[in-house]
Amino acid sequence: MSHRVAVLEKESCHSRKCNLECISFCPVNKTGSDCIVLGQDAKAVISEDLCTGCGICVKKCPFDAITIVNLASELQVEKVHQFGVNTFRLYKLPMPKRNSVVGIVGRNGVGKTTALNILSGSLRPNLGNYDSPPSWDLIVDHFQGTELRDHFETIASGSLRVSIKPQAVYRIPEVWKGTVRDLLNRSASDSTQKGIREMIENLTLQEIVDRNVSELAGGELQRVAVAVAALKDADLYLFDEPSSYNDVFQRMKVSYVISELARKASVVLIEHDLSFLDYLSDYIHILYGEAGVYGIVSSIQPARTAVNELLDGYLQSENVRFRDRPVRFDIYSPSTEKDESSLVTICDYSELTKKFESFELKAASAKINLGQVVGILGANSLGKTTFLKIISGVENATTGSLNISAKVAYKPQYLSAEFDISVIAYLQKISKDVDTGLMQSQLIEPFGLPKLYERSLKTLSGGELQKVAIVATLLQDATIYAFDEPSAFIDVEDRIILARSIQRFVRSMGKTAFVIDHDVQLVDIVADSLIIFSGLPGRQGFASELLGKEDGMNTFLKQLQITYRRDVTTGRPRVNKPGSKLDRTQREDGKYYYIGRMASLATSDAN
Repeated sequence: MSHRVAVLEKESCHSRKCNLECISFCPVNKTGSDCIVLGQDAKAVISEDLCTGCGICVKKCPFDAITIVNLASELQVEKVHQFGVNTFRLYKLPMPKRNSVVGIVGRNGVGKTTALNILSGSLRPNLGNYDSPPSWDLIVDHFQGTELRDHFETIASGSLRVSIKPQAVYRIPEVWKGTVRDLLNRSASDSTQKGIREMIENLTLQEIVDRNVSELAGGELQRVAVAVAALKDADLYLFDEPSSYNDVFQRMKVSYVISELARKASVVLIEHDLSFLDYLSDYIHILYGEAGVYGIVSSIQPARTAVNELLDGYLQSENVRFRDRPVRFDIYSPSTEKDESSLVTICDYSELTKKFESFELKAASAKINLGQVVGILGANSLGKTTFLKIISGVENATTGSLNISAKVAYKPQYLSAEFDISVIAYLQKISKDVDTGLMQSQLIEPFGLPKLYERSLKTLSGGELQKVAIVATLLQDATIYAFDEPSAFIDVEDRIILARSIQRFVRSMGKTAFVIDHDVQLVDIVADSLIIFSGLPGRQGFASELLGKEDGMNTFLKQLQITYRRDVTTGRPRVNKPGSKLDRTQREDGKYYYIGRMASLATSDAN
């Protein structure tokens, strides 16, 4: 048995621009019933009770605005929340655990933030009854016999103390006009006032603590938001994407602060960086489903098991497959020692410098060949973006020579959608090849762009705009593609698609790419060679020579003072717990980044 889920994406429904195909072609409507009608807002309204699931309306809608899904009927009793008729619905909930960090991972639009809002008590679950929402007493009774009953009982009684770090940290300046120090002092409870100085040190806020919040950059705002949430005295701490905008060094500092909170309370976090999520979480829930349609929370699993099942695309305990293909990582680093006669140099430069009033960048000379994907790693404010702008011709070096015998397509770090133009019109403006089978199969379909075709660039979310920008870059008639933080705002599933798409496109088309990113696993998938940045953030940056992936990762991770091993099952890189047996062994051997599987040493001591 199954029950029908019919969802209409209202932004994509344009009844005045079509012939109402959904209504006229519906077989149920033809029998005289009203399965699909127009609502007062001139948008389609679909009766899930009358719908037979034939899918004709889905195929006939010229704007891809309708989704019909058949779900197992037993899920109906586990529906936690639905926002309205023909809208998104969430099934099941994550379960906080005392003295543990519980991670939540899944695609954008499947209900992660909704689940967090319900756990916090800021959104009362309606159990699917959006017309007549239940009382707290009925909600508590609904979860009778589960651990969530006690959780909702404390929310209903007002005794649960919750601290939440929201996703949209860029809105902090809208509600706080003073300095960082004043904000921390105001946020700290009586019992945590003494910990403000330590929190400032742990999150490296010393240089910004006396600045106004309105002057802060994204990463600085993120760490301030983490500090504000951590300084509150709470029973439950909720963190929505705490790694965003921060480099790997800063992410490790954030992880320390969050893990310390789990010593005294429950912590739940949403995260897209798999390395960070795996390192920090004790347990993980996977959210799967269809973006904007429905989301299902999986049963709780140990962190390693959950991440491996996420990469596998298959939940073993629930017998559910949510992705066609598993993700596997290259175990051995591609060799850079190839026959010189077969290599074609596309870019070479002497030692470069770029001088600003208070910052200087130096880059060692390098030679880049066709078919290479160069990953760029390093802390924030060391000149990575400046370097990529020099390569792309956006800026000129102060000294040194750069020779590039091809066109460069550049995707900047910060995106803006100033033009009121549809996605499809924008892509067609860039390339006439958008509709070719090759581009559709390699770029358009994997990123799910057809559903965005009729949307204006101005209406896209950060993640949607990022995906459009990546595809638009690859559609350009260029030989070198330069990407500055392409994973920003993108969920874990699309990061994997992004890495594979860039890698496959570059190699199959005989192109070259530069990729700056802070997601180590993404760089591990996409890159075959690395440039590592070091120096003093904001003052001086140094770009290394071109390194093989193993040497480059070793150099970078030694700066971080962390070691990576390979997962025995998937081959993915995993951060070792500091001081574990494997961490100590790799440090002694100088192998901060291990390229083979260490099955004999991959014990629980390393987890």
